Amino acid sequence: MPEESLLRAALDRVIDPELRRPITELGMVESVHADAAGTVDLAVLLTIAGCPLRETITADATAELSVVPGVTAVNVTLKVMSTEQREQLKEMLRGPGGQRGIPFNEPNSLTKVYAVASGKGGVGKSSVTVNLACALAAQGLRVGIVDADVHGFSVPSLMGITQAPTRMDDMILPPVAHGVKVISIGMFVDGNQPVAWRGPMLHRALEQFLTDVYFGDLDALFLDLPPGTGDIAISVAQLLPKAKILVVTTPQSAAAEVAERAGSIATQTGQSLAGVVENMSYLELEDGQKLEVFGNGGGESLAARLSASTGTQVPLLGKIPLQVSLREGADSGMPVVLSQPATAAARELEKIAASLAAQPRGLSGRSLGVSVK
Repeated sequence: MPEESLLRAALDRVIDPELRRPITELGMVESVHADAAGTVDLAVLLTIAGCPLRETITADATAELSVVPGVTAVNVTLKVMSTEQREQLKEMLRGPGGQRGIPFNEPNSLTKVYAVASGKGGVGKSSVTVNLACALAAQGLRVGIVDADVHGFSVPSLMGITQAPTRMDDMILPPVAHGVKVISIGMFVDGNQPVAWRGPMLHRALEQFLTDVYFGDLDALFLDLPPGTGDIAISVAQLLPKAKILVVTTPQSAAAEVAERAGSIATQTGQSLAGVVENMSYLELEDGQKLEVFGNGGGESLAARLSASTGTQVPLLGKIPLQVSLREGADSGMPVVLSQPATAAARELEKIAASLAAQPRGLSGRSLGVSVK
């Protein structure tokens, strides 16, 4: 007969796809036992009745239990948590009392928050966002994306996400793709329906994403902002004052001039700048020559102007070339850093991601646990 301790140890390796923690830790295992013939009966408590990943949990639990010595068969019964059990789970996730708030503003939060901005649309800001997030996740970091471009949301399709978020009372569990937790208004509308909202509703939507969506303990959070310096940019400054602005531009001087406005907002909001990313820098021809379709120097000049206007050194983090594979990855929902990591664009994105990961985290307001005797 398989030992129950070994069965429990196997279930410790079953990770909830949404909460990204073992189902044993989350209180989802109601019971597990085996008979003399080696048949294991497992009862799993789902957070909600219509859990979209119930089959994944069943398959993962069956696979882990099947390798335990003596197990000949596995029967999984799916049940649903009671209201009291869900409240206990939410309190465990959110802390004592299950308090709502923006966890990334807490003094003890070590999450690096990057607001990816641009002066105008069409510079590839969203593609840069998802590739940087996936590059960091591939390194083993815990990463999330908030698609803050409510009117022009595109992150779900760029990440290949068709699954809707799971609602657990007043808590929203974001879908996970390529190891990245993602939330977008596009997950709450039917088809390609437009979202015609004004400032107050935009602010409330962003606030709800940051308070009601459970991201867990992240290493990095990316916000894909709409172009320009409108309502969402102001709301981000109010809701996430410690967020660093990452400005995306193209080499064209006109685009760089417009992008300067998106970066210069930091002087008014008190935010800092993470750096500048130049996208669509050049097109590499078959003979190895580089065709500068949109000119050159836009990224360098933007970084220099932002350094002068903010009084801090704003680096040019990288120059991403034009590549068909970058567009193909966006269309297929498989970012190029994952689908074709050996390409020039993927390597440059990996370099930018590494530079963001290396940026120090602020310790302002945190207790270091040091006492003077």
